[in-house]
Amino acid sequence: MLVVIPKVLSAGQVGALRQRLEQAGDAWVDGRVTAGYSGAPVKFNQQIDERSEVARECQQLILSVLERNPLFISAALPNIVYPPMFNRYSVGMTFGAHVDGSVRIHPYDGRKLRTDISATLFLSELDSYDGGELQVQDTYGAHSVRLEAGDMVVYPATGLHQVTPITRGVRLASFFWIQSLVRDDARRAMLFDMDNAIQTLNQTGADEGARRTLVGCYHNLLRQWGET
Repeated sequence: MLVVIPKVLSAGQVGALRQRLEQAGDAWVDGRVTAGYSGAPVKFNQQIDERSEVARECQQLILSVLERNPLFISAALPNIVYPPMFNRYSVGMTFGAHVDGSVRIHPYDGRKLRTDISATLFLSELDSYDGGELQVQDTYGAHSVRLEAGDMVVYPATGLHQVTPITRGVRLASFFWIQSLVRDDARRAMLFDMDNAIQTLNQTGADEGARRTLVGCYHNLLRQWGET
């Protein structure tokens, strides 16, 4: 399930993050320092040292926003969110087709995190660069994603995906992973659809008893499928 979440960050928040990242200096390192076995040969970008002060500052802003975003909560059902990382692609840089590693170690507390969902939060204005599309492959084919600054996409970490080469400008983004309460993507998709239906019925004032039953079914399925 691929879900676009618009306006995760306001224009002011995007501008503050971008300014901080553009002034990060030596905190920018070779992106391959955190690449796994399959990713390292095809990864050509830069990223912020995830233990740097600038990383922590920017992470706090994004995490504080995500915990209040109802669409993100509904789509991801987050259990653990990996601290957001930040990358930069300039002309010629790319990240070839790869599958994200299944487990990551939390950089601050050493917890192991299962990467059920990948997320990309776009930080550069669309007219400031060419190329740099996120291409995600699933059973229905390839999906190209190139969003406005402040918009985010979440998608299963289990499939092949890539970032096409930059041909003009610079592409800044945040990327991270989520261990969901529900690891199976098909089950998450059903719960997401059910939650959307419940919200629509609430807004239209549909039969209260039927809505109550549907809410109960949602939570009982989450109780059955959820892992904490």
